Amino acid sequence: MGVPAFFRWLSRKYPSIIVNCVEEKPKECNGVKVPVDASKPNPNDVEFDNLYLDMNGIIHPCTHPEDKPAPKNEDEMMVAIFEYIDRLFNIVRPRRLLYMAIDGVAPRAKMNQQRSRRFRASKEGMEAAVEKQRVREEILAKGGYLPPEEIKERFDSNCITPGTEFMDNLAKCLRYYIADRLNNDPGWKNLTVILSDASAPGEGEHKIMDYIRRQRAQPNHDPNTHHCLCGADADLIMLGLATHEPNFTIIREEFKPNKPKPCGLCNQFGHEVKDCEGLPREKKGKHDEFADSLPCAEGEFIFLRLNVLREYLERELTMASLPFTFDIERSIDDWVFMCFFVGNDFLPHLPSLEIREGAIDRLVNIYKNVVHKTGDSFRRRQKEKRKRMKRDQPAFTPGGILTPHALGSRSSQVASNPRQAAYEMRMQNNCSPSVSPNTSFTSDGSPSPLGIKRKAEDSDSEPEPEDNVRLWEAGWKQRYYKNKFDVDAADEKFRRKVVQSYVEGLCWVLRYYYQGCASWKWYYPFHYAPFASDFEGIADMPSDFEKGTKPFKPLEQLMGVFPAASGNFLPPSWRKLMSDPDSSIIDFYPEDFAIDLNGKKYAWQGVALLPFVDERRLRAALEEVYPDLTPEETRRNSLGGDVLFVGKHHPLHDFILELYQTGSTESVDVPPELCHGIQGKFSLDEVAVLPDQVVCSPVPLLRDLTQNSAISINFKDPQFAEDYVFKATMLPGARKPAPVLKPGDWEKSSNGRQWKPQLGFNRDRRPVHLDQAAFRTLGHVMPRGSGTGMYSNAAPPPATYQGNLYRPLLRGQPQIPKLMSNMRPQDSWRGPPPLFQQQRFDRGGGAEPLLPWNRMLQNQNAAFQPNQYQMLAGPGGYPPRRDDRGGRQGYPREGRKYPLPPPSGRYSWN
Repeated sequence: MGVPAFFRWLSRKYPSIIVNCVEEKPKECNGVKVPVDASKPNPNDVEFDNLYLDMNGIIHPCTHPEDKPAPKNEDEMMVAIFEYIDRLFNIVRPRRLLYMAIDGVAPRAKMNQQRSRRFRASKEGMEAAVEKQRVREEILAKGGYLPPEEIKERFDSNCITPGTEFMDNLAKCLRYYIADRLNNDPGWKNLTVILSDASAPGEGEHKIMDYIRRQRAQPNHDPNTHHCLCGADADLIMLGLATHEPNFTIIREEFKPNKPKPCGLCNQFGHEVKDCEGLPREKKGKHDEFADSLPCAEGEFIFLRLNVLREYLERELTMASLPFTFDIERSIDDWVFMCFFVGNDFLPHLPSLEIREGAIDRLVNIYKNVVHKTGDSFRRRQKEKRKRMKRDQPAFTPGGILTPHALGSRSSQVASNPRQAAYEMRMQNNCSPSVSPNTSFTSDGSPSPLGIKRKAEDSDSEPEPEDNVRLWEAGWKQRYYKNKFDVDAADEKFRRKVVQSYVEGLCWVLRYYYQGCASWKWYYPFHYAPFASDFEGIADMPSDFEKGTKPFKPLEQLMGVFPAASGNFLPPSWRKLMSDPDSSIIDFYPEDFAIDLNGKKYAWQGVALLPFVDERRLRAALEEVYPDLTPEETRRNSLGGDVLFVGKHHPLHDFILELYQTGSTESVDVPPELCHGIQGKFSLDEVAVLPDQVVCSPVPLLRDLTQNSAISINFKDPQFAEDYVFKATMLPGARKPAPVLKPGDWEKSSNGRQWKPQLGFNRDRRPVHLDQAAFRTLGHVMPRGSGTGMYSNAAPPPATYQGNLYRPLLRGQPQIPKLMSNMRPQDSWRGPPPLFQQQRFDRGGGAEPLLPWNRMLQNQNAAFQPNQYQMLAGPGGYPPRRDDRGGRQGYPREGRKYPLPPPSGRYSWN
């Protein structure tokens, strides 16, 4: 599923699901950066219990950003990742759990997509380098000017794959980061932190979902837990809906297309490498002082409220006068299932369905018609089903959403919506979905020979790529199978095989989203999907999967997804199998391959026609080189698990410490009463973070933690039988959030004007404004035309964050005047009191009361002592370290110390 296309469609159709994040920025005073205190109430007028980070969505933009200079080395990449997590944490402020999940070894069904991406990235990188060199030579030959070519090693993003040294180092760095924050950040004080690094098999988002499913099945689970999941993938929306949790929110960076990027040759903006003319750079500023600055701004975050999306879907899908009881939970499951047909990470989209052409709306309309047509025969089908079940008496029958159904006969329900139908008709007339008025569809959703005529995605004048299938002309099915599969459409046996594989894929994806991985070995063995009109007689197709399958090991997965150009991340003898002409698997690693645009406009949207990896041949070839692995490589090639961390104030701390003191060798049940109902198993960690032991920094420029009090231990989720069915429904005791949508909200997606999301979760939030007197006061005390002044940053209280040294005081920077000691800056900026000071925020449903701790500013009028901050700081504002190991640069050891709050505040620090 195309992430930009789906998100664009979703935000336009259901605009009220989006909320702009209120982000409190670190204050900078006198050259010192004072961090945000995340223990205070959330400025977004909501309190979250659990924050889940799909870490790959953080790692990629931090290691190779598109809109700002890339980090110079791996150490800077790690610091950038730390700062990104800090920023997210300060926005969300979870009170119970932080779960950080990195992609581990993926199921075979996902490895095909990973292989395509990595081969494509390698191919495009080499082609871009050749094109860049060609244009450079042409410009220099014509007398143009280009800056000297910078010689540096290109960062290969393919290293962000389980089994590489980079991912192993990242896991070590995150362990250090977690220990540092648990020791020094008050917002982490009572938090449980779980790290699932790349050694734990499974995709990051699905490891998160698996954790949620297994905790939901426990008797101590709080059904009103408020979840917040960070990630940019479109499937996170479907996964969040699939949990059936009433309080589920997604946080992501706001998608802003067409961000300016500098030319790779002259580093100027406004053109690409192919259009570079080698013109001199224009001076930036009077003395060219802004020459190295990029015109980029820090990305903003938005919330996607899935409870509001559920409101939209309930209104759109509800239908009365049905011969069965309407269940919105089942209808939401059906909506999620329908979205599979427009493409996902495991299956190609149906050839006649494109999101930008209104495919999901079209599927919903077909779905409504099917429900109406099959409603009359519902009782007959139910009677036949009961007879069949009584006759067969299977040992186990999947229930709920996994009950087998013929396509089109699912007992799901929707209601007619005249207003929505009118909106869809207007949108069609306004050419938003580019569907011809003559387009017609069969009852199963396949286009008639008149079909769809696609138009260019963008508004530029570039011509569309050649379309040899031409779905709008007679003979479309024959041309499709001939062009895409190189078979005749009359080959019924082959078409049946493709359809069966696709139906298996739908069943696999459905189980993957709702129950977990049904098979680590299964994958869809074709590059293209069949037509929906070929889905005939599929009720009798088998949908069972081989049980007891195991994931690949990390280095085995690297051999399955890497091109030969990325072989440097593999052991030498393994790497040779990718390039040696006599290798038995050399055909898995073509140096060049075709890309079928498949009706798209750009190469990255096309289909990479790569050979599928034969698992048996791959394993047979690797058996000969396994003995060549070093002990370190063998360790990186093993599968690991999750690690749980807590600080000294957490109720679990002493319990875990006692396990280490007794040297327990058996797995121990997690006491749910000590950690908000979390259940699972503990086992001792050989490389644990332990109290009173130094936590060495893997990043040379960051200090060691010499006074550590955090502790870690191996954690395993509750285990269930392989055929256990997790409930796909709202749990008993769960309370639906109060409705958010008002009557006017149903018109906002159809009035044609720009929809502006609200700020924070409080719809009635009043913005704070300065009155005229305040502006006059500022005009007297601040230099005109200057971005700085005595009130540009409020001074922190004298005891706040002592020892947390971020930035040095710049030479020549003016000191804060003594006037500051006699005046409280917040008085002149005072607006309406924030909501958390007006009334207590109550989420209900078993959640602990959240008492505002807002007393740290009581001494704001005390004299500020800037001398305690005037010391050198490390990169990214992190506390530096002293030169105590191998000649590394020396920094002081003082850590991130925070003051103790008043005893009657939110936390008890005793």
